[in-house]
Amino acid sequence: MDYTHLGRSGLSVSRLCLGTMNFGPETSEEDSHAIMDRALDVGINFFDTANVYGWEQGEGITEQIIGRWFAQGDGRREKTVIATKLYGSMSDWPNDTYLSARNIRRACDASLRRLQTDHIDLYQMHHVDRSTPWDEIWEAFDVLRTQGKVLYFGSSNHAGWHIAEAMETARRRGQVGLVSEQSIFNLLKREVELEVLPACQHYGVGVIPWSPLNGGLLGGIIRKTEKGQRRLTGRSKEGLKKHRSALRKWEDLCDELGEQPADVALAWLMHQDGVTAPIIGPRTMEQLDGALRAPEITLSQDVLGRLDELFPGPGAAPESYAW
Repeated sequence: MDYTHLGRSGLSVSRLCLGTMNFGPETSEEDSHAIMDRALDVGINFFDTANVYGWEQGEGITEQIIGRWFAQGDGRREKTVIATKLYGSMSDWPNDTYLSARNIRRACDASLRRLQTDHIDLYQMHHVDRSTPWDEIWEAFDVLRTQGKVLYFGSSNHAGWHIAEAMETARRRGQVGLVSEQSIFNLLKREVELEVLPACQHYGVGVIPWSPLNGGLLGGIIRKTEKGQRRLTGRSKEGLKKHRSALRKWEDLCDELGEQPADVALAWLMHQDGVTAPIIGPRTMEQLDGALRAPEITLSQDVLGRLDELFPGPGAAPESYAW
């Protein structure tokens, strides 16, 4: 497994990030623990979670599963760079949501208890809070860092100007600011190339793409549906209808390369400037093992060009929409 620094920080993380959103709702605790053990065995040291994962309000089920895994010892916590998030509602009370100083303090302490650890390596804002001033957010984060409860801070689902505002506020306060931004980014969803990626590159913020397969559409969806291995509903069904022609050419190109579509989709992200590590969210051990091929794939400039033709990005702002 290859490693890289998380943004401009000195923290070394694996080029694949283990997403844990399925742990609890889709994957049993026993299997979740086995997947995490396997991830460490193959060198994946970067795990991502959130206080709301588990999808039962206030329970933090996924964090609890990870905490009980850490509690088994044998270096599990020491080897893992654990990233979690706050923002989503943990109760029906008005102050148990978003990014007020009160919620930041309480949410962090609650995550520490569930994770059974004394610190969080990367604490991320799960979404932008337009109602809370950045000075309040950074003051609360500074307290957590001074207390030794958090080492680094990141954002998720922030626009380019939010990242700039966050970084300039942190700079004015003499703080490190963000080291990462977690955004949806894949061959079918490239809007972050307009302003988010340029902002992150300018400020030294590492990009952590989520949904690298766009809900499975880039994982060989046409072949799987034709073989009866996958049933489509909702957004996946609409997405296939919209992109069927490009996706068929995509799967043909992957056949030409002799690689699985999911692996090529991950590899493409790892070829993009500023990307630290795409998040893989396996439900099973087989899905984890399948993703391990991606870091070994090198895509030529010719292949990268063909992918841009199949799935054209928006380009950088403002050139993409102005003279």
